[in-house]
Amino acid sequence: MVEIILVRHGETAHNAAETFRGRADIPLNNHGLQQAKLLGEYLKNEKIDAVYSGPLQRAIDTAKAIAGGHGLDINITESLNDIDCGEWEGLSLKAVKEKYEETYQDWLDTPEQVRLPGGESLNEVRGRAWPFIQDLVLRMGEGKIVLVSHRAVHKVLISAFLCLDNTAFWNFKLDTAGLTRFMVDGKRAVMISHNDTSYLRSLDCRPLNDF
Repeated sequence: MVEIILVRHGETAHNAAETFRGRADIPLNNHGLQQAKLLGEYLKNEKIDAVYSGPLQRAIDTAKAIAGGHGLDINITESLNDIDCGEWEGLSLKAVKEKYEETYQDWLDTPEQVRLPGGESLNEVRGRAWPFIQDLVLRMGEGKIVLVSHRAVHKVLISAFLCLDNTAFWNFKLDTAGLTRFMVDGKRAVMISHNDTSYLRSLDCRPLNDF
């Protein structure tokens, strides 16, 4: 039996400003650093066997807050990198709605059919992330693995674990620093919890929109 903990990285200035991030290497802001610290404290008494992270700094710094309390190295993999936003990277949500009105509406209505202009589609994200997870679970056999990545990646992975396709992308929310847990036994994955941010209550901050 393998337990998978999917962790979305902490908040960045781009999250707070509703700016498309993609592969832009945006660091955690002060709030995100606080989230990461509380996250590390939240998980420090659990037996964690491995920590994996995408290659961007916001994911790595979030992963460090977890791995440091367990004396673990961070395994960095391109498979967990954020979706490539292409031409949308660095643009505000408002700007994208105005400049790419039709494509953005398609992104809301049929996300599984959209390739972000100059970037990736959700199917391409799934094509690199899901085989990596399947292989990791098979190699691990048993234990607890933390995977630190990004909203789009984790939404795609959650859908895959639940045997859903990418049409489910907008059917659930994932906040910055939110945790989703699965128990994986053979070919079956059972969701234990989703978007757990209970450990952040001391920050007393309003969650951001699903962006």
